[in-house]
Amino acid sequence: MSAGQTSGPIFRDNRDLTPFGNAQLRTPVRGLADGVGGILHTALGGRNGALLSVDGPLPRLRRLPGKPAKTVYDAIFHNADPNGLIAAGRAYPGWAGLCCVMAGLLAYQQGGYLRASELLQRGLTTRNDDAANQFAADYLTRVVTRVEVAERIEVPVLFSEEAVFLALSHSLRETGALEAALETVVSLPPSLPAALARCAVAFSLDPHKEVVVWTEGLLNADDLSAALLLVRARSLRRLGAPASANSALKEVLRRRRTHVVLRNDAMTDRALLVLDNGRKSLNPRDWLRGGAAEPETFQVIRRDVEERRLWEQEWKQLNRE
Repeated sequence: MSAGQTSGPIFRDNRDLTPFGNAQLRTPVRGLADGVGGILHTALGGRNGALLSVDGPLPRLRRLPGKPAKTVYDAIFHNADPNGLIAAGRAYPGWAGLCCVMAGLLAYQQGGYLRASELLQRGLTTRNDDAANQFAADYLTRVVTRVEVAERIEVPVLFSEEAVFLALSHSLRETGALEAALETVVSLPPSLPAALARCAVAFSLDPHKEVVVWTEGLLNADDLSAALLLVRARSLRRLGAPASANSALKEVLRRRRTHVVLRNDAMTDRALLVLDNGRKSLNPRDWLRGGAAEPETFQVIRRDVEERRLWEQEWKQLNRE
């Protein structure tokens, strides 16, 4: 599916359960607090922030798991270096796909986007043995990846198709491969995080009509939908539809509990709309259109002056008589 295929809204997720957690907006203050919190958590005996995150306690390895499972388990949960997983994949070729995917998620979590994109793509194209697939089902369901779906907006995603493809899309976006990043997310099931990631990339590539169609009928129910409405408003503004863009921004501001960062962005965008209207009113072409009426105005004034002069002449003549 290409960016030009407009199939309608892409944010309606009908699943009862999804792998997504609550969105988090990254701000300078929040980033500093997370950094300090991570240091304190590690100092107090918590899990190292360079390791893969897990929702809750680590899953316990079963007794007599077999050498491949034990090696991969240790490389995933007790190793902060992706090379450990790469070595495990080479030692056990039937596990290579899973090892590359987990190494890619680990590199992504550490900010190595180029390496993450290479590892994730290799892992997605490598077939796994049944034992590797069963291992993923038993031990990886609570692994969490914090994926940046748009600028400053992160979503924690449990290990799933969405986690891998969203992380790959962001990695490709960071390395400048925008078209590949868009193609990566178009096949995902409808959801707000996937829609935001898709529209954010599409906005950078300029298919603004598609963004408008994909977000038709969206309401501000949470911060993800508010962020998506901001992208919609900006696309409408680029398309020259200020009234529709303003309606989208009003919807962002309607919900009082919308994050202050998103509300500030919406107010800034509304100010830009006003500025655009001001620029249109100051367009020299508008001046020329307005100047065309001036000769008629002056002509009316000259006619009044001429009639008054004739009236004064007639009055003088009457007085002489």
